[in-house]
Amino acid sequence: MVYRWGSRGVRTWFTGFEAAALVYARFVEPRRPVLERRTLCFRDLPAGLDGLRIGQLTDLHLGFPYGYENTRWAVERMVAEQPDLLVFTGDMVARRRCIPDLAGLLRPLQARLGMYSVPGNHDIWEGAGAVRDQLALVDITTLLNRRQHVLWDDGELWIAGIDDMCYGQPDLEAAVVGIPEAAFTLLLAHAPDIAPQSAEYRVDLQLSGHTHGGQVDIPLIGPLTLPYHGLAYARGWFAIDQMQLYVSRGLGGLPMRLNCPPEATILTLRRG
Repeated sequence: MVYRWGSRGVRTWFTGFEAAALVYARFVEPRRPVLERRTLCFRDLPAGLDGLRIGQLTDLHLGFPYGYENTRWAVERMVAEQPDLLVFTGDMVARRRCIPDLAGLLRPLQARLGMYSVPGNHDIWEGAGAVRDQLALVDITTLLNRRQHVLWDDGELWIAGIDDMCYGQPDLEAAVVGIPEAAFTLLLAHAPDIAPQSAEYRVDLQLSGHTHGGQVDIPLIGPLTLPYHGLAYARGWFAIDQMQLYVSRGLGGLPMRLNCPPEATILTLRRG
């Protein structure tokens, strides 16, 4: 028996496929976060930092659908993983009314080298000061154009953070001034597109969010929606001169994702 696909049959098949993909992107993938594990190798990594594990959470967007559920999941994962350092790269909330919930949601978290954050554009819109105060209640330090010196076993690490590129007043020079030239420097920046300037300031590793990975990533086409200051680096790992950049897809945002699941991230630093 021979089957023939007429134009009507082909159109019907594609219409059904598109409908299924739309339902999946709207109701399934946004609520299925994954734990990404990456190993980043640095030729000049101080021997004392070899094996350092960094947990990154970003773009929780409390107030958008699935924001609370995905955040609770991420907190459970980080409690189980016990990273040495935990960082938050902005957009903690999407609605002002959700700010008071931050401390309670994040209270189980801890890391022996501390927990640090920077603001994102949504935090500024909804109240960056109130977000910062909530984070302080659970020992999360906001680095606003400044740096923190951290000692780990026989190694030392400088953590710098800048204000949001879109609606804040970022000052990269102020954030890194005084850091010894040979020191290993980690930069927290909500929007990734500052990376070329970061590399000029001898930052070793920049961690960012903001893009949500493009939300919908079509094979052979790429991300469909990228925000201002997130156009050059959509998601994942990049090398810019001697600097490395990792852009997380984040946990929340508008409830529409395809080939771009929400993520929490564990990064392991290695020498080599």
